[in-house]
Amino acid sequence: MSGRAREGYQGTGPGAITPDGCAVDRWLRLPVGREPDVVAAAAGPGASILELGCGVGRVTRPLVERGFAVTAVDESPEMLAHVGGAARTVCSPVETLELGEERFDVVLLASFLVHNGDPAVRRGMLATCRRYVADGGAVLIEREGDDWHTRVPREGPSPDGGVTRVVSADPVGPDVSSIRVEYEFADARWSQTFLSYRYRGDAFERTLAEAGLRLDTTLTEDGTWVRALPV
Repeated sequence: MSGRAREGYQGTGPGAITPDGCAVDRWLRLPVGREPDVVAAAAGPGASILELGCGVGRVTRPLVERGFAVTAVDESPEMLAHVGGAARTVCSPVETLELGEERFDVVLLASFLVHNGDPAVRRGMLATCRRYVADGGAVLIEREGDDWHTRVPREGPSPDGGVTRVVSADPVGPDVSSIRVEYEFADARWSQTFLSYRYRGDAFERTLAEAGLRLDTTLTEDGTWVRALPV
């Protein structure tokens, strides 16, 4: 285990496991998806980007290659060790990040971090987004699909040649589920258990407003990527 595990979060399998249960070696296998295209289209050329929860840099590297200056943040030094090309890396939990008076054209909160099961952490993450987005800038957020807590179990092929299974989503509190995901390959197997908060109705918009942000637009047809603006 890398560092002290967050309560309600755990992971199994070979290699380092981060405090939120992510397996570093599993994420190193995952190829780049649509994220750089979504971010690049919304950010505009040459934008400065604060990437929160960058992991192993799967999105960082393509953004750097497209000419963006990326400050990459993650709480796991084992994850950050694999990040290449960033203007700099910062080892810190998102919700307690301290960067002084710096501001960025774009703040990126991907990987469904906005659904963290701890309300204080959720508020802290969005406060970080608001604090470091420049006037006239934007916060890009990846959120879960509406049925992700109810369409369980489900499985499908992973783009890196394995199988991903969402095994269970067990209620553990008001709109909070304990989610267990398994990743199976011919040569390795990992699991991650984490807490996920389910936004209902206008809860997402209200939560943004409490942080000094407003929902501007959705960026993908499935609605999982959105742009929020400072108010």
